[in-house]
Amino acid sequence: MAAKRRTKRPATPREDLSEPSKWRLQHGPVGEPVREADPETGLPVVHRRTVDTLGQMLANGTITQEMHDAGAVFRRQFRVAALDQLRAMPLLRLPGGSGDRLTERQAKARMEAADAVTALGGFDSAAGSIVWHVVGLECSVREWAQRQGWGGRSVGHAQAQGMLVAALGVLAVIYGFKPRSRAA
Repeated sequence: MAAKRRTKRPATPREDLSEPSKWRLQHGPVGEPVREADPETGLPVVHRRTVDTLGQMLANGTITQEMHDAGAVFRRQFRVAALDQLRAMPLLRLPGGSGDRLTERQAKARMEAADAVTALGGFDSAAGSIVWHVVGLECSVREWAQRQGWGGRSVGHAQAQGMLVAALGVLAVIYGFKPRSRAA
């Protein structure tokens, strides 16, 4: 009996590691690669930054630079205040511990974020809710519109984006990026 010849299988194409993966690209746009030196080793590395909702809206001309900056200030306060839903497990657990203690910086950031949301109409208002979820928790506008919405009811994507634009305009005035205009 003659032995069967093995046919050569075509080599599977290897993924190009210099480009974002297909999985990453389906989750939103990715910026151009930025070459930097690694701070620890000094070796050159390439970073690709994802584009956030505020960045996309600024690039599309939907919001002004002042609105973008106001959103960035709120996001920074939100992060400093440690209001994210995802929390890290403490590496050291002390018996009889009373939980996490807030630093003064975190407490101040929580007050500033709460004051901003209160100025937008409170946590139950459309403006306060969309800023909390989209800018603070970094949900997408579409996700907020479908899941949270206003008053528990879903709203359309275009209406949700309009609510976010209006809320960012008010935040820009609150944080002093735009002068307060008087009604005639």
